[in-house]
Amino acid sequence: MYHDAVLARTAKADPRPLSAVSSGTGLAGLAGLLGWTAFAKIMGMDGPYAALVNVVACGVPMVLWAVLVDKVHRNASTGMDWANPRPWRETIDISLTRLAGLWCTFAGIALIYFVGRFYSQGVFAFSMWCFQVAAPWLFAASIPYVLWTDRHAVQPRDGTWHLGAWMMNLDEPVDREAIFRHLRAWGVKAFFLPFMLGIVPGGFGDFVRTSASEAFADPVRLANWLITFMFTVDVAFATVGYALTLRPLNAHIRSANPYASAWMAALICYPPFILMGDGGPLDYHPGTSEWNNWLAGYPLLLWGTGAILVALTAIYAWATVAFGFRFSNLTHRGILTHGPYAITRHPAYLSKNVFWWIATLPMLTTTGNWLDAVRNTVLMAAVSGVYYWRARTEERHLAADPAYRDYFDWMERNAPVPRLWARLTGHARASLQPPA
Repeated sequence: MYHDAVLARTAKADPRPLSAVSSGTGLAGLAGLLGWTAFAKIMGMDGPYAALVNVVACGVPMVLWAVLVDKVHRNASTGMDWANPRPWRETIDISLTRLAGLWCTFAGIALIYFVGRFYSQGVFAFSMWCFQVAAPWLFAASIPYVLWTDRHAVQPRDGTWHLGAWMMNLDEPVDREAIFRHLRAWGVKAFFLPFMLGIVPGGFGDFVRTSASEAFADPVRLANWLITFMFTVDVAFATVGYALTLRPLNAHIRSANPYASAWMAALICYPPFILMGDGGPLDYHPGTSEWNNWLAGYPLLLWGTGAILVALTAIYAWATVAFGFRFSNLTHRGILTHGPYAITRHPAYLSKNVFWWIATLPMLTTTGNWLDAVRNTVLMAAVSGVYYWRARTEERHLAADPAYRDYFDWMERNAPVPRLWARLTGHARASLQPPA
């Protein structure tokens, strides 16, 4: 009781900074996803269309919650003034220029997808099919959307406008840095959305096709089944996040990471640049086996390890759910301080790396060669180092926002993982400074 009272007084004296996303947003999306997944499982709907509906079932409740309950469209950070719309005649020229910039961006992305052969193969083939179907509708919808938002935007001459003005050679001053910010933001969407969308059907179908009785047959099957579901949740939320970068929902990309080191650290973790895949420079799998192979014959260890791996994957999925419809790599779309982000600043990176160490056990090999064990352990450590590198480059980017610096300092004082790290190392990290 005394300990609880001390914690309560500490929380009042040092309140956690407000989160840019409410817990209700993620919970609404999770409820929609669970409802559709349960229905699809009962009906045996395990195809790609059902998987796409799962993404919609995740996204629509989040948008409704954000608008009707959280009223995110009224936040000043949207850059929208709904009370004082400008007449059409005052914004039509701006809108036409922005449409030129937006369509030029669409064309550039389409060209990249066409030139990159890997976009017509593997999981990307499904994404490209989706984009081809959606392209005419997106093109048509962009016209009323831009005309509408420009009437309410406080500063409609954004990077899209500057790109359009440059393309049209208008007699207007062009801000090249605004164009670069625009291209970086769309570069994030263009790179990550095809991958996320492409892997949507696989995990969803695997989960739906597996019967519960089959999954509960043994701890390994149950753990793998639940892990598959956690990844299904993660991918659905991530796909929604990359798709809904909309300013009226306050989900726009405020800034994309401007540092080349951050892009390098992130891109090498994803196809086609992935270094950890089969045969890659950081492939730590040769000669290894799955955790259940090493623990076969030890049922208690199988159950315990399976439970740990499921819990770690749940934390990983929770870290994505907490974003609501704002998830994306390499971007600043508001500072999260709730959920797992009140425990550690990088819950997804921490949980997935601990998962890999436990699931792979790189220090054990099937070859009986201790050199393979050393190689795999070093490579696994290098992979963890890459995620540490990603975390630091993300903090360097977010440190430009005073809200993130306040959150960082609060975490050092209050959060379990930073405080544990401070005890183990004997010192806490210094306060973040804005990038020079």
